[in-house]
Amino acid sequence: MMPEQVRTSHSLGLFSVIAIFIFLTMLVATGALYLYKGMLGKKIDSRQSALALAKNRFEPARISQLQVLDKRLKAASEVLNGHITVSPIFKALEAITMKTVRYTKFNYVLGDRNERVEIKLSGLAVGYRSIALQSDLFAKNKNLIDPVFSNLTLDDKGNVLFDLAFSVDPSFVNYRETLKAEAAAPLPLPAPIPPPEPLEVIY
Repeated sequence: MMPEQVRTSHSLGLFSVIAIFIFLTMLVATGALYLYKGMLGKKIDSRQSALALAKNRFEPARISQLQVLDKRLKAASEVLNGHITVSPIFKALEAITMKTVRYTKFNYVLGDRNERVEIKLSGLAVGYRSIALQSDLFAKNKNLIDPVFSNLTLDDKGNVLFDLAFSVDPSFVNYRETLKAEAAAPLPLPAPIPPPEPLEVIY
C-alpha cells in the first residue's frame, strides 16, 4: 500500500510545478504586453504632439493664402499668354508704308491660339505705281504673311482706292513676347549736345 501512495504524491507535485510555471509565464507575458502597450501609446502621443507642433510652425492660414495666390498667378499667366496686342502691327506698317499711301480702315480677326491673326485694311494711294512699290515693301517684311492688294479703283481725285489683306503669326502679336522684345531692345543713344554758340562781342 505504501509504494502506490508515494507515486501518486510525486505525480501530483510535478503537475503542480508545471502549472505554476505556465501561470507565471503567462503573468510575465501579460505584464510585458501591458508595459509595451503603454510605451507604444506614449510614443504615439509623442509623435502626434510633434506632428501638431510642426503643422503649427508652417502656419496653416499662411499656407492657404499662398495656395490662393498661386492659383491667381497661374490664371494671370494664362491670360497673359493668350493676350494679343496689335502695336507690333502698327509699328511694322509705320516702318514700311510710303508717304504716298494712306490707310483708312483697319480690322483684325483672332483665331485660336495657334492660328494666324487675319488683318484687313482699306486705303488710298497716289497712283498705281505707289501700289506696286508698296506691295514690294510688304513682301520683304517676314512678319506680314501673304499680303494681297485687291479692289483697286480710282476716286474722283485720281487716287487709287484699295483693300489689303495679310496675316501675322500669333507670336508676333503676343503680349508677353512683345514685352520680352522691348526689354531686349537696346536703348536709343541720346542726341549729341550741340556746342554753344560763340558770344558776339560788341565794342
